[in-house]
Order: sequence, then structure tokens, then C-alpha cells
Amino acid sequence: MKLRKGDEVQVLAGKDVGERGTISRVITERNMVIVDGVNVSKKHQKPTRATMQGGIIDKEMPIHVSNVALVCRSCGKPTRIGYRVTEGGKLRVCRKCGADV
Repeated sequence: MKLRKGDEVQVLAGKDVGERGTISRVITERNMVIVDGVNVSKKHQKPTRATMQGGIIDKEMPIHVSNVALVCRSCGKPTRIGYRVTEGGKLRVCRKCGADV
């Protein structure tokens, strides 16, 4: 998977089209990411020892990686990710402007 925790992404499909946020968690087994403030749903929570207060809470749900695109820091647009191999290892690069991500 080319996306990592902390990357800024833009949503390409779904009810939150065009919204931007940072990735808080990557689920590699299912090819999904959880983005802060995007794809929020209501969940009914029962009070337990961990969460003393029950009620309706807002929870961010996973989004498939095909529905988000990385936002390049230099050009500021959503882009695909390429790789450049150097002596130190592989670097992620922007496909639009060629800058390192």
C-alpha cells in the first residue's frame, strides 16, 4: 500500500467527496484507511468499564484506498504516487510535479 499514517489525502468518491484530512490509521489487510473527520457515522455505545458514559458517539469509519488520493505538499493537488529508487532505498514521488512526498 502506498499510503501511510500521517499523509494528507482528499476523498474522491462517496458522500464526503472533496474533503481533506490526515490518515490516522491504515488497515492493510482490507486495503482501507481511516481519515480524521471524514466518513463519520453515529454509533450507539453501551457504558462499560473502559467508557463510563454511554450514548451516541461519532465514529470515523474506514474508506477504501481507491477512493482517496494523496495531496502533494509542493503542488497542493491530489495525485497518484510513484517511486524512485536511490542508494538509500525507495522514495515516494508525486506523479504530477515529480517532487518527493
